[in-house]
Amino acid sequence: MYRHIMVPLDGSELAECVLPHLNTVAGLLKGDKKISLVRVVPPLRLYEGIEASLPLEERKRIEADGIRDAKEYLKEVSGRLRLPNATIETEVLFGRVLDELNKFARDNGVDLVIIATHGRSGVSRWVIGSTADHLIRSANIPVLVIRPQACAQP
Repeated sequence: MYRHIMVPLDGSELAECVLPHLNTVAGLLKGDKKISLVRVVPPLRLYEGIEASLPLEERKRIEADGIRDAKEYLKEVSGRLRLPNATIETEVLFGRVLDELNKFARDNGVDLVIIATHGRSGVSRWVIGSTADHLIRSANIPVLVIRPQACAQP
């Protein structure tokens, strides 16, 4: 049923807690499958638009460093995965997180997203927002959301 799974990662331990769940889901699938580990690097934004006062070359250097670090991170994570009959790819995207995740899923035939959520509720969720929540509401494909409680070790 699922052939291409996208796993958004932000470098946090919480985001990586989906990896055991990915192993389980991928292990249940028959045939070849593709796993895309994805990290989005947003454009540089500093407090009250201070980034506009930086020289353009400096902003570009900082963003390029972020992209390089994201590539190294995804390579390290992919090296830890052991998924038989799966092609594991990494992709670093640049832009607004939700827009880039939705575009990648749509343009690459992703048919399942596995993502962690911080599990916020109430006012903090409303103020801070949730990438997972927004993805659930905007994606046209199934999204498996792993809550922090599911990440706790027994």
